[in-house]
Amino acid sequence: QLQLVESGGGLVQPGGSLRLSCAASGIMFSRNTMAWHRQAPGKQRELIAAITSGGITNYADSVKGRFTISRDNAKATVYLQMNSLKPEDTAVYYCAASDIVINRRAWGQGTQVTVSS
Repeated sequence: QLQLVESGGGLVQPGGSLRLSCAASGIMFSRNTMAWHRQAPGKQRELIAAITSGGITNYADSVKGRFTISRDNAKATVYLQMNSLKPEDTAVYYCAASDIVINRRAWGQGTQVTVSS
């Protein structure tokens, strides 16, 4: 059964750090492009970071230089290291897995990140 489970969210002060994890099961993880999206209240969901099966990464301008996406294929897990967090980073963060071979995108349930003093 396909499942993406995010963890690591929480409350952090501005300037702080968090590391999100997304554990996948039921998919051919190494074949998938993995990504992190976020959705703030009243805003559309946005793509913030992605990593291909070959390890190529891409970032939204809003997080470039502060966030790092990585993957561990042996653990079927993708990570998002978030540094220098700002209040505007407050959102629900979602993990997504895209498999172009079978044309399928799967989503996790989301994890809340709140940046506030």
